[in-house]
Amino acid sequence: MRILIIEDEARAANQLKRLLGKISFAYELLGEIDSVEEAVSWLKTHPAPELIFLDIQLADGLSFEIFKHVEVTSPIIFTTAFDEYAIQAFKVNSIDYLLKPVRENDLAQAIKKLQSRQQSEQISPALIQSLLSNLQRPTQRTSILVKEGRGHIHLGMDDIVYAYAEDGLCFVRTAKRRFILNETLEQFLTSADPQQFFQINRSQVVSRSAVLRLEPYFNHRVLLTIAQAEEQKFIVSRKRTMAFKAWLNS
Repeated sequence: MRILIIEDEARAANQLKRLLGKISFAYELLGEIDSVEEAVSWLKTHPAPELIFLDIQLADGLSFEIFKHVEVTSPIIFTTAFDEYAIQAFKVNSIDYLLKPVRENDLAQAIKKLQSRQQSEQISPALIQSLLSNLQRPTQRTSILVKEGRGHIHLGMDDIVYAYAEDGLCFVRTAKRRFILNETLEQFLTSADPQQFFQINRSQVVSRSAVLRLEPYFNHRVLLTIAQAEEQKFIVSRKRTMAFKAWLNS
């Protein structure tokens, strides 16, 4: 089967390929794409894949933006960190999804259901539009649970200056100190206010109020001066630069 993987986390893409091998799924990988812009360009210039694995949160925005620019008729299996409430639309519209981290058995079941459905049904543009109409993001939270000593405390989202992933852990930083977060950056973003937080690269998320200065950087990237930045550099990836500037200016 000819497949396309649209995923902005290299580790997640590699894990997906490894699991496809474990379940003995025969496939030809047509490409790996990590942004909405690149996905639109690829889909406009290549024959439709027989299956697309599509992450909801991509480098330059939500993957649903793809469907505003190109008609997608390929069967889709979404990969997502959205919680059970947020993905009710997938069930209603009979579109398969996999919660991250993807598990071998869940992947096998999704493939089995997809192959069965393909014999008589293809996912239509109308079905995609129905999904877009029904999907709701989780309610934006005003506080988050973080580790403190042996216990946990609630931290106000407005107090967070930035968040980042390092050595397999996720941290949030306030004006006073940093805390360990019991979730991934992607999970953090699913219920964070998109007007308040932006993921500038694969491992860093910044608060709008923390951005003090922007400067040009190598390879069409942007270097940020961030409040409470400690020893870290904050560099907006090339693929996210345009979306980041639009976000700051909104």
